[in-house]
Amino acid sequence: MVIHDSAPFLRPSWYRRLYGAWHRAAIPRIARSARLVIAPSGHTRAELIELFGLDAERVAAIAPGVDRSFGAPGDPEPLRRRYGLERPYVLALGTEGPRKNLALLDRLAPALAREGLDVAIAGSTRPYLPLGSGSGQARRLGYVPDEDLPALYAGAAVFAMPSLYEGFGLPCVEAMAAGAPVVAADRAALPEACGGAALLADPDDPDGFAAALLRAAGAERDELVAKGRRRAAALSWERTAEELDRRLEPLLAIRRRP
Repeated sequence: MVIHDSAPFLRPSWYRRLYGAWHRAAIPRIARSARLVIAPSGHTRAELIELFGLDAERVAAIAPGVDRSFGAPGDPEPLRRRYGLERPYVLALGTEGPRKNLALLDRLAPALAREGLDVAIAGSTRPYLPLGSGSGQARRLGYVPDEDLPALYAGAAVFAMPSLYEGFGLPCVEAMAAGAPVVAADRAALPEACGGAALLADPDDPDGFAAALLRAAGAERDELVAKGRRRAAALSWERTAEELDRRLEPLLAIRRRP
């Protein structure tokens, strides 16, 4: 069983009632009977062990990988023109919901605009999520096709992930692979996912988060881009598959016994 995060159990208010109730009823029961539970991070692994009372030996942390397409995004200029991104931009990616905390970027958008940075948010809504409380100051791009994401990351002055909770935070590493510096919230599994290659900031401190974005887009950009590429290179899907195979093989051997 793969469980991507513990959010429905830690903060039920982030989800609509029926969706959260289904998770709280079904997931613990399935996890307790599973021979192997896989989490995307050590942070989430520890949460699941504590929340569900699982045997630690049956819970593994296996990080996801980054698709190779993000490391070869191509020229971002045609895509920038297509999306009308004429000025340098801060990019965020995520569904509209309170957990992603996109309202913070709405709040910061006017001040960042005065510094020459627009804010663009890619992503759509989900029926099982209540809407966030953003003011709409940041520009919404809506749903962006997968094939556009590498160039959208690559064209960004900085990628921002102000989430209040993530079980891993794969968009941060995708952005790193594409050559964008990253600023992420210092919460949950995001520091682990970023692996020291991003600036971490308190999402409850708007001024501090804005300052980190300006540093990442300016004086510290080259250093962060270099660190980010190294971090992303260490997270391939081949490595993920090898780790998963290593954990599954003993279970398959037990099944093959006469």
